[in-house]
Amino acid sequence: MGETPGTRPTSEFHARNFSVEAVGRLVAALDAQDGADGVRRLRAWAQSVLDPRPGEHVLDVGSGTGSQTLALAAAVGPSGDAVGVDANPALREVAEQRAAAAGSTARFLDGDAHALPLPDASVDVVWCERLLQHLSEPDKAVGEIARVLRPGGRVVLIDSDWATALLHPGAPDAVAALMAGALAAAANPYSGRRLPDQLSAAGLVIDDQGSQALLQDSTAVPWPLIRMMGESAVRRGLMTDEQRDLLYAELTGAAERGALHMSVTMFAAVAHRPA
Repeated sequence: MGETPGTRPTSEFHARNFSVEAVGRLVAALDAQDGADGVRRLRAWAQSVLDPRPGEHVLDVGSGTGSQTLALAAAVGPSGDAVGVDANPALREVAEQRAAAAGSTARFLDGDAHALPLPDASVDVVWCERLLQHLSEPDKAVGEIARVLRPGGRVVLIDSDWATALLHPGAPDAVAALMAGALAAAANPYSGRRLPDQLSAAGLVIDDQGSQALLQDSTAVPWPLIRMMGESAVRRGLMTDEQRDLLYAELTGAAERGALHMSVTMFAAVAHRPA
């Protein structure tokens, strides 16, 4: 995960917001997402379309804890090379520890998505998952991905589109205010729908597209996310403290009876660099 200096940070995934205290929360959040059915299904589809092969050089941009980098390393085997790039040194350390424990050949580099630390046309396959939504200059990052791809090289971009988020139950005006707060706080809230356009603008050819809903547990309110959205909405005058607290109570009651619904749609686009 990474962000260039001077851009507006909006979450703990931004480099300017990294802290020792945040590391545990980030690792826990990423591990939970790794286990989500929607994430697993979309990753499986994307990897089958990309078809990373033994001996190829693959790059995971915004590699986080390295879970997908390890999967790519297994696909390309010992004759290949799988590199994860991330701007967060604490997450890179976790990724390196997990790779060593798994006996994986995956390796990890410090790097900003806006200035990848690799030469031009040096990579066969690029994976970039749920990173662009955190960047204030996502087009620049996609341009960097196109730069490092070899002719014929393949890329998949996977990202959430927060305008597709659904929350139930709750008063419609309160839910709308909460979602408006989330959109206002996000660096790139419409990332998912923009992927084909960004790839085409970078000179790449679209090969396929896919999507999956990322569903939250219906028996537990994702409080860190909900509170971030709620505070953003109150701070911007989109809802009152009373409306927020009433919505929190409704969500709590729904979770206790297994009736909570919260989801966001993830989109994926696969493309290649013309030979």
